[in-house]
Amino acid sequence: MSASDDGSIRQWKIDGEPVGKSWDGGGAVQSIAVHLDDTTVVSGSVDGRLRLWNVKEGSMIGDPWVGHNAPVRCLDWSPDALEIASGSEDGTIRRWNPDTGRQIAPTIKLKTSHGWIMAVKYSPQGDKFISGGDGPICVWSRDGKLLIEIKGHDAVVTSLCWSKDGAHIFSGSFDRTIRKWRAINGKELVVLRGHPNAIRSLCLTPNDCYIVSASSDCSIRIWGLKSNQAVGDPLLHDDEVLAVAMSPDGKCIASAGLDKKIYVWSLEAALERHQVGVLYVLVFPYPFLMVLVV
Repeated sequence: MSASDDGSIRQWKIDGEPVGKSWDGGGAVQSIAVHLDDTTVVSGSVDGRLRLWNVKEGSMIGDPWVGHNAPVRCLDWSPDALEIASGSEDGTIRRWNPDTGRQIAPTIKLKTSHGWIMAVKYSPQGDKFISGGDGPICVWSRDGKLLIEIKGHDAVVTSLCWSKDGAHIFSGSFDRTIRKWRAINGKELVVLRGHPNAIRSLCLTPNDCYIVSASSDCSIRIWGLKSNQAVGDPLLHDDEVLAVAMSPDGKCIASAGLDKKIYVWSLEAALERHQVGVLYVLVFPYPFLMVLVV
């Protein structure tokens, strides 16, 4: 699935063939998240609204969800699929009931120290979630209580991941670093450096052995989490890379950015040969893309 500043959300087969017609996301689409069973997608747009979609029918479910008053920059489903968290340029995180499209009480609005919320992510166990943006990384309980603040980055935090066991948090930032933190107390464990420009997006392989980063330096890098070193050569775009995602089976990486293309890469080839070519390239008409592999 991909979403773009052209206002569209699109589905693709892995060979690059489009699936059905594009969906109208209500203006530039800033974020998407797919339900674990692949039947439902939630999107967030520049108009501050969320929209829920039926994947099979390619149609919006109900009316847009109203609450944010600025673009929705990030979304995530809870592991039990009972709620969705959204983060916005209005500096708030909101939690929603996907069955009703209403905000969840009592924590209807979480006011944070962030100027913008750029990333929000539930833990794999679903008992807490994290957020990142202009301020520190915040760890919240499921009901919205602030547990800890994690400080260390020198610039905006753009992307967050949890380890599979929920023990560690990974973050990417405009300060050009990727950092690993202990979730229980926020202790910094590792700093990965190598990108000469801002980190825009991160994803972990399903086995937690590698983390993949996308950067404004027009590259994607794969990092071994045992060696804490980059593996192989950077995978290159023709312009800034804004989003990267991993297929659930861990075989493919998808990336997208300002060159208006989605690239699908073989992780196995990248690891075995330390270099990889573009398998499929999809050209879109507008210069902003978010991508999520499902």
